[in-house]
Amino acid sequence: MTNYYYTHNPDVVHDEKQWNFEIFAHQFRFTTDNGVFSKRTVDYGSRTLLAAFDSAGLPAGPILDLGTGYGPIGLALAYQLPKRQVDMVDVNELALSLARKNAALNQIENVRIFTSDGYDAVTATNYAAIVTNPPVRAGKRVVDAMLSGAEAHLMVGGTLTVVLQKKQGAPSAKKLMQATFGNCEIIKKDKGYYILQSTKEG
Repeated sequence: MTNYYYTHNPDVVHDEKQWNFEIFAHQFRFTTDNGVFSKRTVDYGSRTLLAAFDSAGLPAGPILDLGTGYGPIGLALAYQLPKRQVDMVDVNELALSLARKNAALNQIENVRIFTSDGYDAVTATNYAAIVTNPPVRAGKRVVDAMLSGAEAHLMVGGTLTVVLQKKQGAPSAKKLMQATFGNCEIIKKDKGYYILQSTKEG
């Protein structure tokens, strides 16, 4: 039975729920179901990433939410930055169907939501930012590919922002991002969660 949130078609008994959650002083309404990550609330890692993310210095261009799940990070950023397009991708078809519902539910239109296993279906190379709360349970190989693959899809000056717990590999992820980009800083630490950020240099 493949019911992991990082699989293509989780084999689950459906049990849709709707609930509200405040992000950026705005009440969002989310629909979730069995077979997706953090179905009862916006998880603490995603909240920490959103609180730390600063769009002020970014170049003009779209944003990619890699591994969007039912969409809390991507939809929050699209709401906060209505003039930017936000691409939201995931391998999990159930999660993507919920993300589409949630975009409609919150009347957010500046998003493109599509299926991609990592960067497999991501063709753009001009992202101003890539954000990810990676699926740690999918394994280090999957997470490392999400981090090291970002550089090819960012424009110069674009950033990769990642949330990981220290105990789930944040220090080794920092080393990988440093090796890939030539830079990586911890922009926030909160309850064991690290927000790591690298910038693509010219």
